[in-house]
Amino acid sequence: MRERPFRCGMEAVVDLVGGKWKLVILFYLSRQRMRFGELQRNVGDVSEKMLSQQLKEMVADGLLLRIDFKTVPPHVEYETTAFGLDLGRAMVPVCEWGSRNMDEVTAIAKARAIRQARKVSRSIPDGTDSRS
Repeated sequence: MRERPFRCGMEAVVDLVGGKWKLVILFYLSRQRMRFGELQRNVGDVSEKMLSQQLKEMVADGLLLRIDFKTVPPHVEYETTAFGLDLGRAMVPVCEWGSRNMDEVTAIAKARAIRQARKVSRSIPDGTDSRS
């Protein structure tokens, strides 16, 4: 029997759904089956390429089902598997925490963006030579 590659359950979850979009995708698909375009509108600021890549990975990992109706024009829908739905349900308290703390998390995100912008602006040469 192989030793488990993760030291705790959180490592296993992060390995499975790490990244910016997978948990959001799982959130929406836990509610209902959706077509690609509908999912993209719900998820928001995700590129078509990134959404497609994330969906393929989640299907391969057994979190989602891709239902191809084999029609012209193509009609494909995505839905959670029992495995994915179980994970989606486990994430409900995390979602509720995010909703309760949205203002504070928003402030943190804004402060992070300001720090990043300052860091970038300091690394851009201004064209002057400090030796003159």
